[in-house]
Amino acid sequence: MRLHKISNRLRRPGETRVKERLTNLVLSLALLSASSVAQETETTTGTVHGVVTADADGGRVAIPRIKVALNGPTHIEAVSNDEGKFAFSIVPLGSYIATAQIPGLSAAQDVVIAAGIVAEVALEMKVPLLAESTTVTVSAKADDSVAASTVGGSTVQTAPNITEHFDSLLPLVPGVVRGPDGLINMKGARSSQNGSLVNNADVTDPVTGQSAISLPIDVVSSVQVLSTPYDPVYSKFTGAVSNVETRTGNFNKFRASAQNLIPRLRDRDGSIVGLAAVTPRVTFTGPVVKDRVAFTQSLEYRYERTPVNSLPPLQRDTRNEAFDSYTQIDANLSQKQAATVSFALFPQKLDYFGLNTFTPQPATPNLHERGYQAGLQHRYITNSGSLLSSQLSFRQFNADVLPNSSAPYQLLVEITQGGFFNHQHRQSFRAEWQEIFQLPSHRFYGMHDLKAGLSFAHSSYDGYQQFDPVNIVGVAGYPLERIEFSPASTFSVDQNEAAWFVGDKWTISNHLVFDLGLRFDRDTTADSINTAPRAGFLFTLPDDGKTQLKGGAGIFYDRIPLNLLAFPYYPNRTVLQLNPVGQIQQSTTYLNQITTSLHNPRSEAWNLELDRQITSTLLVSASYQQRNTVHESVLTPTVSGETGVLSLRNSGRQFYREFQVTGRYRIGRRTLNASYTRSRAYGDLNDFNQFFGNDPQVVIQPNQRARLPFDAPNRFLVWGEFRAPWKLTVAPVFDVHTGFPYSVINQSREFVGPRNEMRFPRFASTDLQILREVRLPLRGKEHHHARIGASVFNIFNRYDPRDVQNDIDSYRFNEFFNPPGRTFRGKFVLEF
Repeated sequence: MRLHKISNRLRRPGETRVKERLTNLVLSLALLSASSVAQETETTTGTVHGVVTADADGGRVAIPRIKVALNGPTHIEAVSNDEGKFAFSIVPLGSYIATAQIPGLSAAQDVVIAAGIVAEVALEMKVPLLAESTTVTVSAKADDSVAASTVGGSTVQTAPNITEHFDSLLPLVPGVVRGPDGLINMKGARSSQNGSLVNNADVTDPVTGQSAISLPIDVVSSVQVLSTPYDPVYSKFTGAVSNVETRTGNFNKFRASAQNLIPRLRDRDGSIVGLAAVTPRVTFTGPVVKDRVAFTQSLEYRYERTPVNSLPPLQRDTRNEAFDSYTQIDANLSQKQAATVSFALFPQKLDYFGLNTFTPQPATPNLHERGYQAGLQHRYITNSGSLLSSQLSFRQFNADVLPNSSAPYQLLVEITQGGFFNHQHRQSFRAEWQEIFQLPSHRFYGMHDLKAGLSFAHSSYDGYQQFDPVNIVGVAGYPLERIEFSPASTFSVDQNEAAWFVGDKWTISNHLVFDLGLRFDRDTTADSINTAPRAGFLFTLPDDGKTQLKGGAGIFYDRIPLNLLAFPYYPNRTVLQLNPVGQIQQSTTYLNQITTSLHNPRSEAWNLELDRQITSTLLVSASYQQRNTVHESVLTPTVSGETGVLSLRNSGRQFYREFQVTGRYRIGRRTLNASYTRSRAYGDLNDFNQFFGNDPQVVIQPNQRARLPFDAPNRFLVWGEFRAPWKLTVAPVFDVHTGFPYSVINQSREFVGPRNEMRFPRFASTDLQILREVRLPLRGKEHHHARIGASVFNIFNRYDPRDVQNDIDSYRFNEFFNPPGRTFRGKFVLEF
């Protein structure tokens, strides 16, 4: 059986010019009003007959009793008979894709339903590689109970993306926002609480728990967010999981692309002052051995300056210099074996990290990171049809935090002065191995797809921490407080993790499916076995098959980041209270202590979702999910006389709930998505990374429980992708949400009133990208073409500030600064 990539591209049915013009008009009005207009369902139907087969011993055999799905304007399912044959009758007209899947084998074929015609389909089961997705919408999986949203391959190419990083696509998913610190927060969780995968391999920083990888976006096939993954394969998170799938190499033809070859100039108040960005990117793929081995290589160099518009023209830029390389080899080893080898390299230098209105360049640190990720995936199908999937990954990630000045670090009311107070050097490593064994489907009160697996991981962290003295200066200009630290320290910590799990996808009938899972995790830090049961269901109402109810509940455990284990080795601090002439009035030394046993953070989550296919072009969904998280690590200082303890406890809690309504209007190659999300994110505020992460804060006040910094209770998101006249592709995005919360402080850096009671103004932004594909005038090179276009970000130049003066003793108290202005980008992509 020859392995190959299955294309999911749908053929567009024929339409009249009148219908095209009317549709374009309707979609344009819908975008402006953020609503969608549904069209009537056609009553004419067709029929599908087909057979499911697979290679065996040099011939082909029929696959009996396998579920076949027909997805398009509607979703229909059938089961093949003992001869592998199946049929669909009374199918609405349109373009569909017929799919069948069992562990280790899958098949897909496009089919067009015409009036009164019997469409013949032959599904040939093959071993799936990581198939290239061409999904053009954020969509929920129609055949699974998990709450998942996917940004597919077409959207990766056409959506406006100012950074051209895959994580910038995640906010297209309802419930995912980029918080005030610039990090991605998924489903009300901190970035360190979310799982981050690339081709199902963990890509988080072992020290902080945050995502730490950069890939050229040309190799990204799809980006998926799973908010409640009931499959027991998933673990090591208490929030949500993002999974990036890369494109499979081309087994038959050589392909190459090049873009961003022209540097961007830096405009400062109408004058050109050097370069703003140089970001060339080259990608090529092709066969090493035709139909057997494919090779993919993508290279990207990035030099970018990003302005803080409220600072002086020549002192307002952060600077990022990076080199990203991704190499992948896909191999069809035999009729029953496939393998993928990958290697990612991603060093970068972030200069003036954390630059803002009140922290000028000399007071910021430089963050220099170096990392690589190597992985091997192997799939083997036994003679009985079972699938054994093996995965091995190695990851090294180093980071340095370096000051830009040696001057004393001072926190003034209006500004921060001096050189940054922290020096860090981190070296971390993780090796991970996983085995998953999937049995063939078997009958027992329905169909069962059983799987079992185990995994092992080893992580290590070698570090250096140095803290320099800090002065807190009041309105009168003299120091109110001084923070001193003990000498620099070096340390080394490590951790082993093991897990084993079982799962069953139980299809009782065409209308009811259960996902059942049980997972056990253990690590050498908590030294206890964590049991994580989970279950989900999918129920399709039997009346017309257009209404689905899905949901479930589960328990999820996160790993303990290595920086928590190293905390007792960090330098201790002494806080000195000073009088106006600089004399010490009070001195308190705080010792770093873990005052409770460390437990793995645990979340208990459940969700319920109702999907309804209103017409063949309009899908509406309503969902609710809730999550309670306990055993989060928080820091809080406690004092007893002249001694104190900086206490790290496992007492942190979080709560998140979300109600969401989404709609998708799709006809032909035009899609409009709209969603409203009502949510609440509440919990403890003194998380560890805030004070000992990449950009640490020096002042640590007692912990409080309040709205989390990225809480946005109301969010309305509209985006689409339209094929317009003159072969244009138009992709607009409109995003509006409640402003993020912030706290009020005084000149001593003490909180005034409850924390996070104030909010930034409402955020609203409109972005647009327009592309046109043109053929290059090269003789005999029919496959050579270019994509030419432009992007505009913040089209209406709305004032969306990113900084606020929150010091109540400042004459500028409660004033907002640093809005991103209207930004233009050109697009020129050569493809061969």
